[in-house]
This record gives sequence, structure tokens and C-alpha cells, in this order.
Amino acid sequence: MSEKIEFKFDTQLLISGENLDEDEIFDYISKNIKGDSLLAVGDDELIKVHYHTNEPRQVLEYGQSIGDIHDIIVENMQRQSDGLDG
Repeated sequence: MSEKIEFKFDTQLLISGENLDEDEIFDYISKNIKGDSLLAVGDDELIKVHYHTNEPRQVLEYGQSIGDIHDIIVENMQRQSDGLDG
């Protein structure tokens, strides 16, 4: 077994919508959902979110509340680190 990862789920998604603001999305996620390595980049119609967290469902629920989410990836980095399928 490898060292325990603090935030084990690599959570990635695209948010499609109107009047999206990458700074507002970044601020909301960083203030309300524990994790690290946050990226929220894009324009007012499409934002890519990448976040390491133990609460991927909260990230997805937030994304769905502001737009249409798609291209969702949630990988268990602890399993990958341990040599297992993520």
C-alpha cells in the first residue's frame, strides 16, 4: 500500500451554460468543498473543472446547479497509487 492521499478523487467535468464565470466557480468550489489542485477555466459558455476532493458528488451537484454537466470523470487516485484500477 502506498501513502494515503488526502483528497483521493480526481474529479473532472465540463459545465455548459450561459453567463458562466470561471472566477465565481473557482471561488465557490474552493470556499465550499474541501479539496486541492482546483482548476476552473473557460469562457462564459463552457468551463472545465478539475478538482481533487473526497466529495465529488458535491462538485457535480454544484456544476449541475449552474449549467449542463458532461464529460464527467471521477478517478480514485488512491487505488491508482496502490497499483489498482482507478
